[in-house]
Amino acid sequence: MSAARNDLHERIEAVEEASADRTALVTVAIPPEEDLEAVRNRIERDHANSEYGDSGPVNSDVEESLEALRGRLREYDTVPENGLVAYVGVVDEELVEYVFDELPTSVEEFRYEQANEFDTAPLESTGGPDATYGLLVVERGEAALGRLEGEEIVPIDTLENEVAEETPTADNAPESVEGGDLQSRQTEWKEGFFDDVADAAERAFLGEDPVDNLLIGGTEITIEEFTGEDRLDHRLRDRLAGTYPVEYASEQGLRQLTERAEGQLTEAEDRPAREALDTFFERVDDGEEVAYGYEKVDEALTYDAVETLLLAESVPAEEASELAERAEDIEADHVIVPTGIERGEQFEEGFEGYGALLRFEID
Repeated sequence: MSAARNDLHERIEAVEEASADRTALVTVAIPPEEDLEAVRNRIERDHANSEYGDSGPVNSDVEESLEALRGRLREYDTVPENGLVAYVGVVDEELVEYVFDELPTSVEEFRYEQANEFDTAPLESTGGPDATYGLLVVERGEAALGRLEGEEIVPIDTLENEVAEETPTADNAPESVEGGDLQSRQTEWKEGFFDDVADAAERAFLGEDPVDNLLIGGTEITIEEFTGEDRLDHRLRDRLAGTYPVEYASEQGLRQLTERAEGQLTEAEDRPAREALDTFFERVDDGEEVAYGYEKVDEALTYDAVETLLLAESVPAEEASELAERAEDIEADHVIVPTGIERGEQFEEGFEGYGALLRFEID
């Protein structure tokens, strides 16, 4: 997890949790094509009304929020490329400001509200899609296809081998179908069905909205037979993130596939932090080039000595972003270390949550 991602997560969480006893929180979402000057003028008018109503001052919290929002909007000559979403308000007698101006997708509609909670809908709609996973469970006679979008499983299609029930076995084969002919016919029907499943996967996962990764479930033998040939499109083979034992080629099987893949997907996401942390502790044990504690890490960054910056997820988001930016300026890597991974808590408590692998030793 990067510092930027961790910072974004914390800011979004803060927006979602903010609340006030009365109308004190202002939300504004500005699409890229919106007239910024018109928006500023509207906020100016509302600020004037909040400052001097018919009978004097009206709502000092709203007045303070709008005053801060006015200042924020003055920082922009034009609306950013994908728009802007700003949250400003008084929470527990303190002014809070959260501005999102580097959005992955465009703000869809203008929104301007005053309430006792922030409206997170504009931010959610511009948060960009999570990585999508194609889900495929295949057995010799059945298959199920779906997508994992965020936390939602979306079934797409199920397939059945139309000749599965007619496939002869050693018990029911006609006398005319024996030995090698029987085995050959079974293999032919199975391979034909696998080809149909591969074609369905290509249509479902490589169309207008291609998936980022592919997960395949089934019995170990079936998965090996299905993936062992070049029947899957090479783009899907390149996106294969893992195979997992699954019992049912159905919607239930899609859920089972997702559940069994979840732990390994999380582990893959944390792998850079795990590897950096392992190297950090190895160097500590061997007395090699590392720095730890805020002051030593700050000094190492100053001397351009940092190879990889490690920060515990408990480090304040603003501070983590600042340190990560300094690391990027000297072309160093940086990772956020989750407390829940092995030795993550030890890193946080024993080294204050600040560490660095060094390019060279600092005297």
